[in-house]
Amino acid sequence: MEKLTKRQSEILELIREFLQVTGFPPTRSEIASQFGFRSANAAEEHLRALARKGYINIKPGTSRGIRLTDGVGIPIIGKVAAGNPILSESNIQGRAGIDPNLFRPHADYLLKVRGMSMRDAGILEGDLIAVNRKSSIRSGQIIVARVNNEVTVKRFRRQASDVQLISENPEFPPITVDLKRDQFEVEGLAVGVIRNGKIY
Repeated sequence: MEKLTKRQSEILELIREFLQVTGFPPTRSEIASQFGFRSANAAEEHLRALARKGYINIKPGTSRGIRLTDGVGIPIIGKVAAGNPILSESNIQGRAGIDPNLFRPHADYLLKVRGMSMRDAGILEGDLIAVNRKSSIRSGQIIVARVNNEVTVKRFRRQASDVQLISENPEFPPITVDLKRDQFEVEGLAVGVIRNGKIY
């Protein structure tokens, strides 16, 4: 890769920091504001230079369409399409510039939380859950599971011929999975939560 100018290096570092703190790249306006540029167009010129030199990819027509080319960071999974593997490209919204080894065990991906069913476990709407893709889990652990093509985050409890997926909010009843009738797959173990750039 070509050598970067001082300003290009600073912008690349800002992109990495933004990814680490928020999970998303900065907008052109945020870059312009950070560096005192008069307009977002000046930031765009620097981004194009970074793309030409192979450090980032730019997705046209999106305000946060900046991706690091080094593959650094943990994939962020948004809405999971029915039938698709959880880490299929269509499910990946971006990457968070966070070291996967900050979690024990390591995080393979981050899943964006929708809903408040796990509120009392400290998992809120909009949080990112760090997930390790292990398939052997113990009763009582919080998991990401696929039940009949729907992905959910719940506390796992195994019973004789079925599984209970328990919410951590009394407003949501448990989901009982009949292992003889329902399709059930463990997508991973929740190993941490990221909220507003802080890891819990």
